[in-house]
Amino acid sequence: MWGDDTLCGRVMWGPGMTFRRGIVRMVAMVEEGALLWEPTPEVVKNARVTQYAEWLGRPGVTYQDLWQWSVDNPDAFWVSIWDYFQVLGHRGDGPTITGRMPEVEWFADSTLNYAANALRRAETDPDKPAVISRDETGARRTLTLGELADEVGRVRAGLVRLGVGRGDRVAAYISNVPEALIAFLATAALGAVWSSCSPDFGAASVIDRFTQIQPKVLIASAGYSYGGRWFDRTPVVADIAAALPSLAATVVVGSPSAAGPSSTAGSPSTAGSSSTAGSSSVAGPSPVAGASSWEELRSVAKPLAFEPVPFGHPLWVLYSSGTTGLPKPIVHSHGGIVLEHLKALSFHQDLGDDDVFFWYSTTGWMMWNYLVGGLLVGATVVLYDGSAVHPDTAALWRIVAEEGVTYFGTGAPYLTASMKAGLKPEGLTALRGIGSTGSPLPPEGFAWVYDIKPEVQLGSFSGGTDVCTGFVGGVPLLPVRAGVIPCRCLGAKVESYGPAGESVTDEVGELVVTQPMPSMPVMFWNDPGGERYRESYFADYPGVWRHGDWIKIQADGGCVIYGRSDSTLNRGGVRMGTSEFYRVVERFDQIADSLVIDTGTLGKEGRLLLFVAMKEGHTLTDGLIMQLRRTLRTELSPRHVPDQIREVPGVPRTLSGKKLEVPVRKILLGTPPEQAANLDAMANPEVLRHFVLPPRTGGR
Repeated sequence: MWGDDTLCGRVMWGPGMTFRRGIVRMVAMVEEGALLWEPTPEVVKNARVTQYAEWLGRPGVTYQDLWQWSVDNPDAFWVSIWDYFQVLGHRGDGPTITGRMPEVEWFADSTLNYAANALRRAETDPDKPAVISRDETGARRTLTLGELADEVGRVRAGLVRLGVGRGDRVAAYISNVPEALIAFLATAALGAVWSSCSPDFGAASVIDRFTQIQPKVLIASAGYSYGGRWFDRTPVVADIAAALPSLAATVVVGSPSAAGPSSTAGSPSTAGSSSTAGSSSVAGPSPVAGASSWEELRSVAKPLAFEPVPFGHPLWVLYSSGTTGLPKPIVHSHGGIVLEHLKALSFHQDLGDDDVFFWYSTTGWMMWNYLVGGLLVGATVVLYDGSAVHPDTAALWRIVAEEGVTYFGTGAPYLTASMKAGLKPEGLTALRGIGSTGSPLPPEGFAWVYDIKPEVQLGSFSGGTDVCTGFVGGVPLLPVRAGVIPCRCLGAKVESYGPAGESVTDEVGELVVTQPMPSMPVMFWNDPGGERYRESYFADYPGVWRHGDWIKIQADGGCVIYGRSDSTLNRGGVRMGTSEFYRVVERFDQIADSLVIDTGTLGKEGRLLLFVAMKEGHTLTDGLIMQLRRTLRTELSPRHVPDQIREVPGVPRTLSGKKLEVPVRKILLGTPPEQAANLDAMANPEVLRHFVLPPRTGGR
């Protein structure tokens, strides 16, 4: 239903206030900037970034001064990362950085290999746990470093038999299972190029991605489990393979039946059981005609070897969200990712040999690539395949408790959902860090984390697929304040640009990066002149990376992200990020999710439309509409009271959980849904039709 403007009223809200059709309840509001956590002297002393500062000869340096040194002296900083972590490879005598963004070269004449660095501890500590794999049925598999290296050697040999060599592409349509990690490391060890999509992607979406890179081999899951249901993907795998004429081979992991995942690598498992992923007791023909099986690929044991490649050699291809047009095929390098992930995971997440690292992700989101980087710093990584909320919202928290996870990362919506469900997770004894990304976490979400675990360090990170890391995030040297990201990350010269392209402090502006980072793309695939790459990041400010987010950088270095700058709410000249709006709306206990769209165009103010998805058992009542308007008027501004409020069955999101603000805006301005968004890249395409508005017949 749409809320009519006449319902605004002048009734002031109070807790528990009763309207004629129910009670309006809200999550308690938390002041932005409220202090929630401070590092103890022991935390500061033991932090890995402190040890690094001492190694640099800068004991006792403040974080802000260390950050300033890192961006004032980028050559020295990135060389120090190579040396401090003793990166395996050859660091040549060439310059560290040459050129100007976007044409930058890093570590000329240097060679290394990502997989060699990820598996460097396998010889000295082969029995150390490397991988814990869980799924929503309760099945569990494990791999030690020695077992992981053996499996990688087997699959590397199998890829060689299929003709894969340096520079060839290996594409994977695969679940978040050990086979995905093994295949990635085998690909990297050869100097071949990895690219993956989650099997919940539709065929058209996958074909849009993989046809751009012309893979030689496709590795695909036969099926997957999600939300208590089993999905046979063999027909989709066949369609994808048929659309990729470059393929020399297709390899299928598992069986199209629900028993498949637990028998793909390792002895068969059942729900709640545990097994070691190694040689499989299950063999047989592939369920996809003309394809080979995973068992065939890994059938021959061979010593593991690593191909030295130049620093800028392609490691993998990631993709933009692909909500409109062909997704951007973003290429990152072996060297850039090794240095960036060593820095970020060790200094900002504070991870090392004794940690168990779990970030909820699929293979289609950059956070999977970030998660497996935990191997670079010696952490045990936890892979989870399934729904975050099956059989209930506490599903991920149970894994954190059962596996003794020390650092748990997830999307901000999961933390918000946990808060709104009133969860009080138990058994989090080992947990000392929580990471949040994907969208801004509101101050109330920050406060909830400290309600369930007061001593934990919450790191809200913001970056993106484009760099496979965060530009801004947490660090164990700084306090955590509600709604505020503590710092700009080391080596990331992030600034906020005002309307005239000037650097501003304590004002909301465009998030820009004014100095290169090694994990910036080396190129877009199939973009030989680099035009698409330049247009994506450098069109507005030549030589400066514009990321497309609103940011406020505070005087003390803290940062607040306000959402995408291309979906800004501009009402009467007052600009506001959508995250501020969602923070107010989603505090209402009855509301599960929301989307706000400003239909204004250049020189013409449009309508401000609010869509709300209600929690089960609730509907959008006149009383709730009235209170939404009153609260938005009071907490934001009179200009930001919606012209209309509508209940919808769900908010459209990408497969990685991002709200589709820009495509919905296009739909509201008349673009057909199938042209405004790539339906195969959406988690819930069926909800888009609810955003096609009927013709206006008058009134506001």
